[in-house]
Amino acid sequence: MKKHDLSEILNHLGEERERYFWSVAPPVMQSSNFSFPDVATMRTQLLDEFNYQLYTRGNNPTTDILRKKIAALEETEDALVLSSGSAAIASAIMANVQTGDHIVSVQDPYAWTKKLLNDILPRFGVKTTYVDGTDHQNFEKALTPDTKVIYLETPNSFTFELQDLDKIATLARTHNLITIADNSYCSPLFQKPHRFGIDIVVHSATKYLAGHSDLVAGVICASSDMIKKIFTNEFMTLGAKLSPQDSWLMIRGLRTLEIRMERIDKSSRRIVDYVSQHPGIEKVYYPFHPENPQIELANRQMTGAGGLFTLALKTSDVEKVEEFCNSLKRFLLAVSWGGYESLVFPATAGTEKDSEQNNALVNFIRFYIGLEDPELLMEDIGQALEKIGLNDDR
Repeated sequence: MKKHDLSEILNHLGEERERYFWSVAPPVMQSSNFSFPDVATMRTQLLDEFNYQLYTRGNNPTTDILRKKIAALEETEDALVLSSGSAAIASAIMANVQTGDHIVSVQDPYAWTKKLLNDILPRFGVKTTYVDGTDHQNFEKALTPDTKVIYLETPNSFTFELQDLDKIATLARTHNLITIADNSYCSPLFQKPHRFGIDIVVHSATKYLAGHSDLVAGVICASSDMIKKIFTNEFMTLGAKLSPQDSWLMIRGLRTLEIRMERIDKSSRRIVDYVSQHPGIEKVYYPFHPENPQIELANRQMTGAGGLFTLALKTSDVEKVEEFCNSLKRFLLAVSWGGYESLVFPATAGTEKDSEQNNALVNFIRFYIGLEDPELLMEDIGQALEKIGLNDDR
């Protein structure tokens, strides 16, 4: 995508200003219901709710502007906007399976995706096999005659393993399977799965697309036929629509997407370089780290990595790890990511203290780099490491 194309999408696409008094910013159409001039028009639109506005659970003029922008960013024909990333993922998967079907998924997807695959879909006779996604051949080995969907999340989980989108999409086409990829980590600016042949791209739009930690949303991007299929069934039935106010906030957030992502990516690379050379750090997990065995793939299908990386501290003492996190002054202890603020999340916080899983991940800490001055963030990391005795003696 050329720079001027991106600028057009973020600032003008879908905004028919002549329809709303030539205002620069679109209005919030805060209406649950839309009326009709006559019965004939009402009948026509009731029979085609996908293309007309009659009730905001389906279509809303403010949300329609956002849909156009999101689809253009992912280079798909259409998009849906939902009330959370989990709603988007669940709707996309459920739309493409039925009783007796089988899914092949990358190992350790997002926790609520795994909940759907492990606990909810099996109640309706849908099974899932998890594979190590770093080898694309593992997906083929896991296929059965009942497989209908391949689910990807690249980069994946806490340590950001990648899957080869091109090879997996080719495999799926050969077997007439649907591919779904969670692209939240990269945003549409740094990776476009549809270019590699992926059928459905989903996001937790709460992250970079909204960008200000003030709304929760999800998106599904796909062909017009696929979007209509999901809209007509899962989207309308489950009712996980985004409010007009939140759609408007997300449109506003998109205005700065390019400059936010460029700043976040640049700052993260500087900080990753700093921590990589610090003697108190055992390992850095980051797609573009020189020691990443998948760096060639990262360079092939990603143009940036955003603000997430994980550090393994050079200690196995959980008290020291937690003291390090508590000593950080410029990072908020929080879940999620993608906003303006820098965050830190220790892996042990998501497990029972002293559990086996806790012990396995004791020194893993996920960082998210926001819009703050990277020099201040590096100083903060340095002082916290020094506080727990992991000094930089260079």
